Amino acid sequence: VVSPADPGTPLGRLPSPALLVSAADGRQVARFTPPRPQAETVLLLAELYRRGTAWKLRALGQGYADGLAGVARDFGIEVTEDAVPPAAPTSTPPGPGPRAGQGPAPVGRTPTLLDLGPIVAGAGSGRTSGDSTGARAFLEAANSARAAAGSPPVALDARLMSAARAHAAGMAAGGLLSAESPDGVSVYQRVVSSGYAYLTVGEHLVSGPRTEREFVEYCLSSERSRGTLCDPGFEEAGLAHVADARSGDLYWTALWARPFSPGGLERTAREVIALTNTERATHGLPPLAPDTPLTAAAQGHSADMVARDFYAHTSPEGRRPWDRAAAAGSGLRTIGENIACGQRSPAEVVLGWMNSPGHRANILKRDFTRIGIGLAGGGRAGTYWTQLFGG
Repeated sequence: VVSPADPGTPLGRLPSPALLVSAADGRQVARFTPPRPQAETVLLLAELYRRGTAWKLRALGQGYADGLAGVARDFGIEVTEDAVPPAAPTSTPPGPGPRAGQGPAPVGRTPTLLDLGPIVAGAGSGRTSGDSTGARAFLEAANSARAAAGSPPVALDARLMSAARAHAAGMAAGGLLSAESPDGVSVYQRVVSSGYAYLTVGEHLVSGPRTEREFVEYCLSSERSRGTLCDPGFEEAGLAHVADARSGDLYWTALWARPFSPGGLERTAREVIALTNTERATHGLPPLAPDTPLTAAAQGHSADMVARDFYAHTSPEGRRPWDRAAAAGSGLRTIGENIACGQRSPAEVVLGWMNSPGHRANILKRDFTRIGIGLAGGGRAGTYWTQLFGG
């Protein structure tokens, strides 16, 4: 667990953490650099656990807005709220004239699951999983597990296979497991570069298994990893493994995705609004109504963050949430914005916002009456979400 010496300091103000794993002889065998934290005050970087007679290490990169209390709650420990100093939310400063903006930087989970074990040495075949026999074995094993979990089957997609192969090759060339290649290209950016536009995407990055069936069995060995493989929202998949020419270790990349469609985008946005209004109803607040200009501004900002590789409420040329809302035709006087990246579903992103004091304040602000939702996949951290409020 990584946390600042001052509990109220967001990790985004400190150097980005990295996990280096070395063998007994000092040889570096793995490296994990999670997406750069923003307003999180605690980062669950990795977990060490015992399976059978062997010790395993799994990189997580899961962030919390509410300090060590958030980690404790995730492990089923009840925490008294006033026992932990609250994290200080960051806010977008007030806009000109009558508009006010509240837009804390995103917090919550960083859902990259990067498995560092088992790491084994041996003679590698050098064969990627793109051949028909290996692909068929992977698909049969994966869909059998999905069926047992009540999830529909996935189909292999050539673009996802290509992206998986490129990322596995990059990891094998560097001898390191990482969501980003040495050139800074993330696995999510590789998916889009292959020509695949997605609504949601998940991944497994693993070193060690020797066959496709062994890989699937390993992915089913932990709750988090099994959750990705059996996620009912995924419709297509791709898998590849490439051997490290020096050690013979096999580096695997599995990609799971639901393809983009205009209808899917609308359904996802509606689900975010429904979940947001459920939270408001719980606190005795009226629902927010979908707003066309706010939706256009929110979608434009998510797409802009992906296209220009930035993550902020203020665009590179200085445009702020109320500027974007006005440019989209909104005449609302009060504007607020929540953003997030990396979450894979409406439920996950709304939960992350509700677990952050600043984002929660936006969702539960009585003055807001309208809402627009935007989301775009393919950025460095996966999917980028924007929630734009007005009143």
